[in-house]
Amino acid sequence: MTHAVRPTGVENLLGEEELIVSKTDLKGRITYANDVFLRMAKYSWKELMGAPHSLIRHPDMPRCVFKLLWDTLQTKQEIFAYVVNLAGDGSHYWVFAHVTPTFDDRGNIIGYHSNRRRPDPAPVEKIKPIYKTLCAEEARHANAKDGMRASFDMMVGLLKQNGVGYDEFVLSL
Repeated sequence: MTHAVRPTGVENLLGEEELIVSKTDLKGRITYANDVFLRMAKYSWKELMGAPHSLIRHPDMPRCVFKLLWDTLQTKQEIFAYVVNLAGDGSHYWVFAHVTPTFDDRGNIIGYHSNRRRPDPAPVEKIKPIYKTLCAEEARHANAKDGMRASFDMMVGLLKQNGVGYDEFVLSL
C-alpha cells in the first residue's frame, strides 16, 4: 500500500479461538499469511505478500519493542509480546504474539514464524500506559533512531527496576 493509513480508534477483536499466523523472510517481508491475518489486517493476499511486516505497525506501538524482538530473534531465541496492529482501514487490533526463528537443517535462521492470539484484556490495560510512555520518549527526539535508543534504555531500566527479564515481565502482566 502506498497511502498512509491513519488510525480511526476503532478496535477489532480477534476471536477467542482464532490464531493469526504469518511467516517472513530474513528482512521481515511477509511470505505467508493465514486467512485470519488477512481478515484482521484488512489487506488482500496480494497486498501482503512481499510487503514488510511493519506495514501493520500502529503508531502507538513503541519501536523499541520491535528492536527487542529483532535482537532476541537474532540470538535464535523466541519472544512473546503484546502488540497493537494497524489494519488497512485504520482500525486496530491487539494480539499476544509469539515469534520464533525458522531454521534450516544446519541451524541457520532462514525466516521467522509468528502466531498471534487474542490477549486477555487485563495485561493489555497494564501495557498501554507503558507503551504510551515509551512512544512519548521516542517522539521527544528529532532522530527516530535516537528516540528508539532512548525508549529502549527506558524499557531496560524499567525491567531492571522490577528485577525481571523481558519474558518474565510480559508473562507476569
